[in-house]
This record gives sequence, structure tokens and C-alpha cells, in this order.
Amino acid sequence: MNSALTRRTLLQLAGASSLAAAASFAARAEGGPVSAPAAGPGFASRTPIRVGAAALKVRDVERVTSYYRDVIGLSVLARGAASVTLGTGEGALLTLEPRPNAALEPPTAAGLFHIAFLMPSRRDLARWLVHVARNRTPLTGFADHSVSEAVYLNDPEGNGIEVYADRPAEGWRWESGRVVMGTHRLDVDDILSLTDTRASDYAKAPEGLRIGHVHLRVGDVETGDRFYRDLLGLAPTSRRDSASFLSSGGYHHHLALNTWNSAGAGRRDDGSTGLAWFSLMTEKPELMTAQADRLTAAGIAATPLSGGFESLDPWGTRVRLLQG
Repeated sequence: MNSALTRRTLLQLAGASSLAAAASFAARAEGGPVSAPAAGPGFASRTPIRVGAAALKVRDVERVTSYYRDVIGLSVLARGAASVTLGTGEGALLTLEPRPNAALEPPTAAGLFHIAFLMPSRRDLARWLVHVARNRTPLTGFADHSVSEAVYLNDPEGNGIEVYADRPAEGWRWESGRVVMGTHRLDVDDILSLTDTRASDYAKAPEGLRIGHVHLRVGDVETGDRFYRDLLGLAPTSRRDSASFLSSGGYHHHLALNTWNSAGAGRRDDGSTGLAWFSLMTEKPELMTAQADRLTAAGIAATPLSGGFESLDPWGTRVRLLQG
């Protein structure tokens, strides 16, 4: 099949019966309604604190490796008995740790909601959309979030993924110190107009691909805020009863927390699959010192690692604070 793609044919190829059905998954993802200008490059990786990388515990490491290589376009950077590391020419983004006998982490537990891969440009998002459509990759949601345009999917073991492109930061709307994020119908046809849809030219992830944010399931949003805001120093950018969004340096969010399926969840089962750790990076050693001091004062261990330290959030999710 080499005809031009439209929104309808893309949805059919991706296994979504309608855009409305696909959007229902994304409808809770990032906020309330507002219009926004045309897309452009974001600044998620130029803030004082940014997301670095993440690791997943998986049962079938070969299958999941193939998925992130073939669907997202990550390259295998290192492979060993204990882990497979994937990323781009600019560095590692995702580590997979084989756990062949682990139980699948239930969606009602605290843990990963999704890892969000940020495309360098809207055209890169368009090229990737053609790629997944031509390869009939199942998608679970589409949304225009006002600050960004996003597509959702799940890896073979149910780990959530978002692939998105930011709109220009100068067009984001802020009200009383909070960024206005919406969930609207994604204009797929307008995105596809940026590239040739008759065939895919997306052979690998573009240079500049980053993890823009990580979205977590937690047992209680306020408890999560006290850890990530008060101890790790992220600033709130949006809040509702069941979700919180936090960032550094005025980005719309580097971290999100929700209780949509996990309200009241307790400590995570370390023997289950799912998120092993994620890292927050900074080039400012004084920020890391302040983070470590606040954690220690709160009676929470800051375990030394090469280049930084690791701590556990209230549900046992490992957060690495690294310099770089």
C-alpha cells in the first residue's frame, strides 16, 4: 500500500476504530481546554533539572528490545546478561532489565503510567506517525494538549508510551502561575501534511529525541507532591484532585502524578515488571546538594551512585538524581 495517508486511513492502519475512541484514552492525560498556536521546538532539556533516562523490568527482553528499536527507532547501544541499553547517537534513553519470571505489575499499582518521548520537531512526529501507520502498530490515543501534540501506545508488556512534539513555549497560556493544558482532537491531517505519507522514511529515531517527561501512577497525589516538589525541588505547573504536573524552569511538565487507577496504592512489589528507575539530570551541583540535604532531613536515604545518588519515592519508585 503506497497511497497517501489521511487521518481515517492512519487510524484504520493503527487499529483505532475512530479518533473519538482513540482520544478517550488520552482525555485524562494532561489538562483542560485551550487553543494554541502552531508547533515548534520545546525546551524540556534546557531547564535546570530535566529527565535523563529510564529503565524497565521486562519478562521478554528480546521482544521488548525489538519493539523500542522498530517502533520508536532507538538503537541498541549496549547488550549484556543484566541489561540492554537503547538510545540515540547522543546517549542512552532506555535500559531494559530482564526479569523472565516476574509478575506483570497491575495497572492499579503505583508505578509507570507512561514514558514520554519528545520529538525534536512536529515534522519528526509526522514522519513517525507515517512509520507506525505503515507498520500497523496499534495506537491507544491521540490528543492535542495545547502545549503539545501527543500520540499514545503501549509496549508488548503494557508499559505506557507517549510520543509527542511541543508547541512553541511563547504560545503556552499561563494563568495564576499554572500552565493551561487541554485535551482536544488531534489534527492528524495537519501533522501529516508536513511529510510524504506515501512511504515511511523513519528508519531510526532522530537526533535530538529525548524523554521529555515521565508520568507516574501514585497512591496519593499530595503525598507525591510533598516528595517531588518539596524534596526534589520541582515546581507545580498544574493541579487537580487526581493529578499533579511538575517541572523545572517553566516547562509544562517533566513529571506527572495521577491516581486515576491507583488511588490508595501502597508500596510497589519490587519483584514485578514495570519501571525500575528514572533519572533527573542537572548541570548544577548545588541543586543536587540541596536535594540530598532535604532528603536526609526528611529521613529518606540518598544512596550514592556514580555521578549522583538514588532515592525511593513513597511507593518505592527509584529516582536517580545525576549530574550531567
